[in-house]
Amino acid sequence: MTRSVWLKADGDVGDWERRKERIVAGLEAGVDWVLVDETDVARVRDLGDVNVAAFRADADLVENAEPEGATADAYVVGKNGEGDGTIDLPPDFSGSADLSTLRRDGDAPHAAYVRIFDEAYEGFAEAAAEAADYTIVVAEDWAIIPLENLIARIGSETELLAGVTTAEEAGTAFETLEIGADGVLLDADSPDEIRATCEVRDAADREHLDLQYAEVTAVERTGMADRVCVDTGSLMQDSEGMLVGSMSRGLFFVHAETAESPYVASRPFRVNAGAVHAYARSPGGDTRYLSELASGDEVQVVDTDGDTREAVVGRVKIEKRPMFRVQAEVEAEEGVDRIETLLQNAETIKIHTREGRTAVTDLDKGDDVLVYYEDVARHFGEAVEESIIEK
Repeated sequence: MTRSVWLKADGDVGDWERRKERIVAGLEAGVDWVLVDETDVARVRDLGDVNVAAFRADADLVENAEPEGATADAYVVGKNGEGDGTIDLPPDFSGSADLSTLRRDGDAPHAAYVRIFDEAYEGFAEAAAEAADYTIVVAEDWAIIPLENLIARIGSETELLAGVTTAEEAGTAFETLEIGADGVLLDADSPDEIRATCEVRDAADREHLDLQYAEVTAVERTGMADRVCVDTGSLMQDSEGMLVGSMSRGLFFVHAETAESPYVASRPFRVNAGAVHAYARSPGGDTRYLSELASGDEVQVVDTDGDTREAVVGRVKIEKRPMFRVQAEVEAEEGVDRIETLLQNAETIKIHTREGRTAVTDLDKGDDVLVYYEDVARHFGEAVEESIIEK
């Protein structure tokens, strides 16, 4: 599940200057959507590249004649209507003007906006979710129970967004019932709060990997090969690196070049990842050949605890260098399995052993190295159920 942060910046926030400040803070923090009144869509387009959702001024999903750039990416029904309590809910939801509007065909995706005052509005949100691509629920005094109820009742036909005012509330929304909301609608001015909410979103999306140790059974010089340095657009910490290996089922943890050396300056954006044939793990669990990576691609950065994040490749450097072949044995369900990789013969390349960061030049038979192992075959980088022999 990919979580999203929507930023509320409609007329309820204040005048345009205040709304603009909030929107700019959201763009800088990396929000996914900005929710504004329909009259502000073109203004938001001028500020930057972001998905724009708009409260329909006339509660009508039919495309009207609009100035260039004024078409929203999604239209939201419920403001000044039944959804926010301005108009009383009808006894029979079949007579709802908001639901009728949501059910009309429209070119753009549409969303329902529902404030949860009581159980009747929970039911209304559930009915709206059947017709809406997105369902935004804002509980009064921020209550968890209505969100729990809706997560349990609403299926995959809609993306459920919870209204929040802080990053802490966003974290709770993403964790509710272990499934969590698909996204949050943040109503906050503080750039720090907006940034923190985006960080909570990123943390909720990140994959955690169960890393384990494998025993080194061979370290030997193999001559020259084409070596790949992956330079990312992010600074990595001492505990971070990438997972690479000659066999997709068993990937070695290789540290980023964050350590100072008597020979070269630290390059905390770089992982010296091995030879061109090797696999590198990508976000989402796929693998890529190192030779395929190019500027603009995403790679997965992992730390020694198995927590992951994404990084954008800024540059890939391929040069001929002397190499080591590192072979190790790992405990698998059907016994011991052998995995290996090629790494440059240089003291600046660090892998992770039980003693911590260890230069590949200091690696010995019998050492335990950190790896990620999953007993699956891969076809074009994707896990498949078939038998493949790698040696």
